[in-house]
Amino acid sequence: MARRTRAEMMEDTRRKLIASARAAFAGKGFASTSMDDLTAAVGLTRGALYHNFGDKKGLFAAVVDEIDAEMAGGARRLAEAETTAWNALLAEGCAYIEMALDPEVQRIVLRDGPAVLGDPAQWPSQNRCLDATRTAVAELKAEGVLRPVDVEAASRLLNGAALNAALWVAACEDPAAMLPKAQEAFRMLAEGFLAEHAL
Repeated sequence: MARRTRAEMMEDTRRKLIASARAAFAGKGFASTSMDDLTAAVGLTRGALYHNFGDKKGLFAAVVDEIDAEMAGGARRLAEAETTAWNALLAEGCAYIEMALDPEVQRIVLRDGPAVLGDPAQWPSQNRCLDATRTAVAELKAEGVLRPVDVEAASRLLNGAALNAALWVAACEDPAAMLPKAQEAFRMLAEGFLAEHAL
């Protein structure tokens, strides 16, 4: 049996800690999760956590990044089923908002995330989402689907609208009831960018 390299062992440790942290943070929340909750379940020490992530907040940031990337990937896959780039953009935004119904997403990304990590617009995962939106908006503008709008401004507003709608849905008393209202408002806001002939 081949011996694992140091890099493989480090990656295995990172994966174990992230998986353990996802379960703990989803179940207890960031504030109520202890360092021992994060390490004991996978037979690791605090030293392993410190070495790989710096501290509990660093591990939490890695968990948020992983889940947020999964959210973006899931929304993108749904968008790929659409027949036009415009419908794909709308579908991706609405799918992202809908993920606010997922308990893990609610607790970790949309509730604890901003409280622990600050402004989501500064998260690496959100910046990757913004990059994808920027590309889509630039293509739609070049094709004449959109009004002559500034690509950066439109991209930030669309991305921010989807994120803030998801934050709102996750925080309200009845997320399932609020979801269709949030999605409808997002679509209406987005349609404001459409060129008249595309309406």
